[in-house]
Amino acid sequence: MPLSIVASEANNELDFVDITVPGWAWVALVGFIFALLAFDILVVHRKAHDVHIREAAIESAVWISIGLAFTGVVALAFGGGAAGEYISGYLIEKSLSIDNVFVWALILSYFKIPTKYQHRVLFWGIFGALALRGVFIFAGVALIEKFDWVLYVFGAFLLYTAVKLVVEAEEELDPASGRFMRLINRLVPSSPDFDGQKLFTRRNGVRVATPLFAVLILIEFTDVLFAVDSVPAVLAVSREQFIVFSSNAFAILGLRALYFLLADAHARFSFLKEGLAIILAFVGVKMLIAEWYHIPTWLSLVVIVIVLSAAIGFSLKADRSSPNDGDASRH
Repeated sequence: MPLSIVASEANNELDFVDITVPGWAWVALVGFIFALLAFDILVVHRKAHDVHIREAAIESAVWISIGLAFTGVVALAFGGGAAGEYISGYLIEKSLSIDNVFVWALILSYFKIPTKYQHRVLFWGIFGALALRGVFIFAGVALIEKFDWVLYVFGAFLLYTAVKLVVEAEEELDPASGRFMRLINRLVPSSPDFDGQKLFTRRNGVRVATPLFAVLILIEFTDVLFAVDSVPAVLAVSREQFIVFSSNAFAILGLRALYFLLADAHARFSFLKEGLAIILAFVGVKMLIAEWYHIPTWLSLVVIVIVLSAAIGFSLKADRSSPNDGDASRH
């Protein structure tokens, strides 16, 4: 059956697109994602190696190009309205994920994970994140459809998170100090030694976890925390599960390459936190007022692009004006 678009391009109540996605389209999407992951792990990163800036930059460009190109696929299949929702969701998720990259950097450096093994643990981290996001997205959409008031809870939570980003100082995170890591070490027999890229190995005939396993679990845990912010934010621009999941998936697929590109550049993005706060506040307000006024998708997209561009521009300008401070912060 052709990929028909039922597209009352917009729903009467909230002006979100209303599309019919055939089962084979879901199979094709998931199959394409698995093919990309398989090519990445079996071909590009089959052998453990240090990922240098040039390689990371090329891979980031490829992943971003794939994510942006999928906008065209959505446009051809479901129309311009759906494409607008997809690219808005993609940009929201991509921008909110940058903070996740810096948390990964902290965790991996704290546990002294060799650079050549970092890609493998992040690969499995992304794999798990895709499954978790799928659960969060389907649950979120189902809740909103069944209970209208959940929309206001999500909107209020996003506003709270935005305010918290601005008014609270960044806390120093000690990855090994929390109960979560102590619980892992108590429940899973572990070894302090690495065995290449393996998550588990054998010591004296006993199967034990390597440090990579504990780090993987911690990375998955942090992704759950970030998903609590990002999934409601994307649901503010689309209610179609196919659009929300695909925009999330393509945004986080390239995070490994982005990590190797930006891991040591936290100080260079001094205005990122304010930019993310503005985006979260905007989508929070959009959710809260949805019953009375639907902010058009094109306007959401314009706001997101302007805020992101301004945050990056001001950050780079500030970094250039204080090169010594920037260098010092990266050592």
